[in-house]
Amino acid sequence: MYKYSNGQISLSDFKQPVGMNLKESSRWVKKAQTILWLDIEHRYAALFTNRKGNVAKPLRLALGACIIQAEYGYSDEETALQIQENPYLQYFCEYPGYDDEHLPFNPSLWSISVNA
Repeated sequence: MYKYSNGQISLSDFKQPVGMNLKESSRWVKKAQTILWLDIEHRYAALFTNRKGNVAKPLRLALGACIIQAEYGYSDEETALQIQENPYLQYFCEYPGYDDEHLPFNPSLWSISVNA
C-alpha cells in the first residue's frame, strides 16, 4: 500500500527550531529542486498494488536515503543517523520540519546498501 505525498514544502515553511535558518544555496536544497519527484513517485507507487498491510515508505524518504547513502557510502544505520541529525537531509527527504528525535526508518529492516 502506498500513500502519495503532499509535495515539497517551501524552505520557508520547513519547521525549524528558533535560530536555525536553512539556506537556499545548500546543495541538498538545490538537489531536491532538480529531481522530478512526482514522475518517479507515480512509478514507485505502482509497485505497491496491495491495499492491505503496512504502508510503504514515502518515495522521497526511500529514494532520498538511497541517494544520500550512495553519495557518502554510508551503511544503512549511518544513513538513518545522518538523516536524523541533519536538517538539510531531512528537507531533501521531504520532512515537514526538523526532527532529531526519531530515526527515519529502522536500519535493521532497511536494505539499501550500495555495496550489496
